[in-house]
Amino acid sequence: MSIGNRLVLSDFFIKWSLFFTSKLKKNKAPNNVSAIENNKPNEFRTATPDTEHANVNDNAESPIIKSSKTETPKTEVPSPKVDPHAKKPRPQLIDPYGRKIDYLRFAITDKCNLRCFYCLPTGFNNFSRISLQLTQDEIVRIVRIFTELGVHHVRFTGGEPLLHKDLAALATRFSTLPGLDDLSLSTNASLLIQQAEKLKQAGVNRLNVSLDTLRADRFQKINGGHISDTLDGLMIAKELGFSPIKINMLAMKDVNDDEFEDMVNFCIDNSFTLRFIETMPISAAGRKACEHYLDLQSVEKRLANNFELIPSIMPGGGPARYVQVKDTALRIGFITPISQHFCNNCNRIRLTSTGTLYLCLGNDHALELREPMRQGQTDAELKTLIINAITKKPESHNFIDKPQQVISFMSKLGG
Repeated sequence: MSIGNRLVLSDFFIKWSLFFTSKLKKNKAPNNVSAIENNKPNEFRTATPDTEHANVNDNAESPIIKSSKTETPKTEVPSPKVDPHAKKPRPQLIDPYGRKIDYLRFAITDKCNLRCFYCLPTGFNNFSRISLQLTQDEIVRIVRIFTELGVHHVRFTGGEPLLHKDLAALATRFSTLPGLDDLSLSTNASLLIQQAEKLKQAGVNRLNVSLDTLRADRFQKINGGHISDTLDGLMIAKELGFSPIKINMLAMKDVNDDEFEDMVNFCIDNSFTLRFIETMPISAAGRKACEHYLDLQSVEKRLANNFELIPSIMPGGGPARYVQVKDTALRIGFITPISQHFCNNCNRIRLTSTGTLYLCLGNDHALELREPMRQGQTDAELKTLIINAITKKPESHNFIDKPQQVISFMSKLGG
């Protein structure tokens, strides 16, 4: 290309550039429109260099041009995560007064090797026949059904549970039941030295031991036994790590009321928990024992003169109100069914060795479960029977108004 031609072409491009620039200036948006545009929220602002010079005039609506590159993302609420391993809410047995029933006391036998005068008369042998007692499989089935209904604390009682040949085997099977959190034992401990290790291995962790006196002669007078057997059982249980070990002392006027301070010191020395209990008019034997009734409020006041007591609590399913002896680990519980009944917090039901479910220790409301089981009723049918029975659980006992009402021996009901 010649030099002349190059100059002509260059001049053409210069003129064309000047012409195009002037056109752009004429079409530029007013300053006030640009200010409005710049103050808009991000989602309404032009988003790319390609759209920054879109035509805008006073009579036209500003164009809204969005780009996926700068669009504000929508906030999405995440779906709640479902933990496949999370525990399902437990079912609950609720009685007509809003009390949650989660504690089953199972009197595995009504037999006892001792004869406490407030429980069984001397020479009494009218115990349940073997054919009427629940079998091991029947026991496990009914306890499993209770755990499926919301019971999570089961206690072996009696009679004396250590007399039952299948106690350790049953404890092992109970320990595998889903929902059962706590397995405990009430005993006189006289046979514990032979069975404590097996029971610990089977899953029994907590013990309540009946001990009304520390004097050998008085012990024999109260129940006909030898105190050394009970004390030996207590010491082996302590050595094996059962905890807590609670001493249950029935407080009786003119029987053992001179030993309360001695029992406190015994429990301090051995790291036991101590619980005082008022006598109850259960059966003819219990009503006779009420001649020795002591209001535990007076017992607490007396102890406060010798020990510094401070309010305390203790986990468990029982009704005791606790204090602690200051500067010690000892907690003292007061179980007051007569002077200050605790029915408004009752969470328990009782099953006998023959399959009778008692809804209250101080009433005769009961449900027979042995025969429905043996007649082939399904688990669902048995659950319906139990749920219906709970609707008849009384608001409170009748120990004061109707002391003659409960005729069964304590060894049958399981305390």
